[in-house]
Amino acid sequence: MSYEDIIVERVESWFEITINRPEKLNALRNCTAEELLAVLAEVENDRAVGVVILKGSAKAFCTGVDTSEFKTAENEYFDFYRKRRHQFKVNELFRELPAFSKPVITVVEGFALGGGLELAMMGDIIVAGADAKLGLPETRLGIMPGGGGTQTLPRLIGKALAKELIWTGRRISAAEAREYRLVNHVTEAGKALDKARELARAICANAPLAVMVTKAAIDRGLDMPLAGGMATESDFSFMLHFSKDRKEGLSAFREKRPPNFKGE
Repeated sequence: MSYEDIIVERVESWFEITINRPEKLNALRNCTAEELLAVLAEVENDRAVGVVILKGSAKAFCTGVDTSEFKTAENEYFDFYRKRRHQFKVNELFRELPAFSKPVITVVEGFALGGGLELAMMGDIIVAGADAKLGLPETRLGIMPGGGGTQTLPRLIGKALAKELIWTGRRISAAEAREYRLVNHVTEAGKALDKARELARAICANAPLAVMVTKAAIDRGLDMPLAGGMATESDFSFMLHFSKDRKEGLSAFREKRPPNFKGE
């Protein structure tokens, strides 16, 4: 399948998706979001793919939403409100990405601003190059984060720091982002993809069903009381007792050989 706004490559046991709108610093438009959703739907049903790496260019991962597509006539504001959930694919992307069952590793080189940072936070792991700049500058423009930033950022770095970054709109460096635990790893500039591939390779070597259900247990559990999260973990753990991969993993461990997981 050919794409207008993204480049898709299968590498070893994962997919790499590059946002490719250099003239717009990889700002998202509906076409970009629609193509990303299509690839994610394909990957979701492909057992041979264990991870998605999402990346941009050396200059920018993504600088937010391309606002040129969202012009509204003065007498159409309420129509815009009604359409926002169902006709704007960017909004759908932000809603659907957290429900994707496979790990998403985001590679940030250059700018990840506004909706670009929100997109990165919707994934599971962020790896940043040393020259990366991250931020939610919306309040400087008289608007606010609309892609989940007021919800995802506090969950990652805490309420007080999230308020500071959103209210000031300032950009932070990769080193500061790591200090805040917003990103998992910081590499030399231009080397973030290498680290992301190292992580993808390690994840793909493990049982895909176990990876899938632990992702679900962690993400769901964060919004539950501890007792509910423990119950969710117990249910998922019990489900894995019936998988062929569990038997294969235990056999490989006893026989001191690499396991051959099939996602069954």
